[in-house]
Amino acid sequence: MLSDNVSRIVEARVSDPGAVAAAAARRVRATSPLGGHGKAMIIAADHPARGANGVGDDPTAMADRFKLLDRLCVALERPGVTGVLATADILDDLLLLGVLDGKSVFGSMNRAGLAGSVFEIDDRFTGYDAETIAAMRFDGGKMLTRIALQDPATPSVLENTARAVDELNDRQLIALVEPFLSSWQDGRVRNVLSTDAVIKSVTIASGLGRRSAYTWLKLPVVEDMERVLSASTLPALLLGGEVTDPDAAFASWGKALKQPTAQGLVVGRSLLYPAGGDVAGAVDRAVSLL
Repeated sequence: MLSDNVSRIVEARVSDPGAVAAAAARRVRATSPLGGHGKAMIIAADHPARGANGVGDDPTAMADRFKLLDRLCVALERPGVTGVLATADILDDLLLLGVLDGKSVFGSMNRAGLAGSVFEIDDRFTGYDAETIAAMRFDGGKMLTRIALQDPATPSVLENTARAVDELNDRQLIALVEPFLSSWQDGRVRNVLSTDAVIKSVTIASGLGRRSAYTWLKLPVVEDMERVLSASTLPALLLGGEVTDPDAAFASWGKALKQPTAQGLVVGRSLLYPAGGDVAGAVDRAVSLL
């Protein structure tokens, strides 16, 4: 029961904080980030740490941690799900619940670019660092890299991302870079999702860091993904994002997955909070594309 799980987590956090590190040490690691079927299916849940709690018409959907954990546990139990991406508070909860055996785990690294803030582009690293990701025996770290050509904070964003890429590569851990060409519109940051804009973000992100052997990309699915995925030889995971038309989204994911650099999906809200509420069904449908 959910209430029992929450009680276990809180009891450990109060009485035995070392239980998190112990759970990380005994966790059975995944043999490959791609799982047995050769494609990754990663569930993303790092949105709340950036203040992005909304799903559809509910502005606080992801703010209920008890329900979010319940949905994550359902998703992680489904066949074909290979891993999870989240911040330390959520991954620590999942470790305490013992649901990460055999899964690849990615720590979210920069969350300071709070949704709707005037400093959103200045996305500093307030989450995981490479040292801790290695100590926790995780598989890699993810960094959101929004490139706003008219915002003076962008060079720092690129420098900090490059540093994280270097530190993860040095430890032979995957550096999962999520680039966007972004702009300020009506006081808010908007990601530009034209094919040419995404291609430009790919070429910029691919060149960050002094090594690229362990660098992967996390990319939105837009028109003409064949061109997008031809802009780099780096392995790419496709970003699900928030879905308004599930049939169209699944069709576009399936088509993009046929490209040689596409190695799987990273999907969060559209699978954890699907229309109709059937988490298991939504996850199974996504897995079927792989």
